Amino acid sequence: MRLQKDGSEMRNEIIIIGFVAICSLLVAVFGDGDLDRDLEITWGDGRARMVGDNNNEQILKLSLDRDSGSGFQSKNQYLFGKIDVQIKLVPGDSAGTVTAYYLSSLGFAHDEIDFEFLGNLSGDPYVLHTNIYTQGQGDKEQQIYLWFDPTKNFHTYSILWNPLNVIFYVDGTPIRAFKNLEARGVPFPKNQAMRIYSSIYDADQWATRGGAVKTNWSEAPFIASYRNFNDRHACVWTSSSSSSSCSSHHQYSWLRHSLNASGEAMIKWVQKNFMIYNYCTDTQRFPHGLPPECSSP
Repeated sequence: MRLQKDGSEMRNEIIIIGFVAICSLLVAVFGDGDLDRDLEITWGDGRARMVGDNNNEQILKLSLDRDSGSGFQSKNQYLFGKIDVQIKLVPGDSAGTVTAYYLSSLGFAHDEIDFEFLGNLSGDPYVLHTNIYTQGQGDKEQQIYLWFDPTKNFHTYSILWNPLNVIFYVDGTPIRAFKNLEARGVPFPKNQAMRIYSSIYDADQWATRGGAVKTNWSEAPFIASYRNFNDRHACVWTSSSSSSSCSSHHQYSWLRHSLNASGEAMIKWVQKNFMIYNYCTDTQRFPHGLPPECSSP
């Protein structure tokens, strides 16, 4: 591991980290979602609940014990959107647990855009796992370490999904972009409406160090907390009319947004410093050639 950086590298990282902090503040200011209005608890037999904090702010808590996890979903379906939520992850020894937050159409040939947070032994960094499915086909995994402790405070996790690309953000920092490369034969999720889902569940057969570290049930219940769900920049799909609330509003800038050079540089910074797995570099997994989206356009 290289411990020292030259002056230009240090200046670049200071600029990027400063920009990250500004983005984080802006996202926090604009979060104004109503959890009762926008979300519904779907399973867990009482393990998921809505509470108020000291500022009378809505907090949705999902918990996991030896008997069951819990989960919620959005009341709306979406066909494209920018959707934010703030999450505080399970503290302490969370090994074996997974907190998942994702868009999905469900079903055999489903589309899906995933954030998954893999638990850890106390003191180890959290692993953030992302993936994208189109027509039931995934195999597009990337994993990074987060550059902060996600259990101490709420942090904002965002998905921007439009006809051009899918971009994952953490506190306003783009960490991954998946471009629409249908012209090169790469399927892209654009035809199926999706809901937001979130759950906490036991996955100690694979989640922590490939399943080597098992869930310590003496630490249960494991609790993840949510606030400030924001879907106001999303196209709500109405199945009865087979139409989207954005179908006639092409002026929405996020529908045309893709990363500029600065955004691409931030993703490269994340990959250089925090990436631990990228399917696009896994030649053992793809011995006959990497997927076409892995090569430069």
